[in-house]
Amino acid sequence: QLQASGGGLVQAGGSLRLSCVASGFIFDDYAIGWFRQASGKEREGVSCISRRDGSTYYADSAKGRFTMSSDNAKNTANLEMNSLKPEDTAVYYCAAGIECSYRPYTIVIDSVYRWGQGTQVTVSS
Repeated sequence: QLQASGGGLVQAGGSLRLSCVASGFIFDDYAIGWFRQASGKEREGVSCISRRDGSTYYADSAKGRFTMSSDNAKNTANLEMNSLKPEDTAVYYCAAGIECSYRPYTIVIDSVYRWGQGTQVTVSS
């Protein structure tokens, strides 16, 4: 399973660090991604780390503000979010899949194996 944590309420311009801890499967056998879903909107990709070569990809909305990292020894992936904006408000999910890639404006993950349960991020103006 995947357990996401670290969400909360923060003012615009602030920072949060999300963590995703995996259990029950070999973490580095999968691409790991962060996604978010705002109320009334479709889920969208935020960032991911490729299984093939460890490259990190970011959606355009995250570039320059968010940093994703992973620690395979701890089965953990983190998402450091800086300069948060009210439009970043959403439930954030982590996912493990076969592979991930950048597509125009977003990232996608193929053949999702597991979704985490989500953690709420609220950015006030």
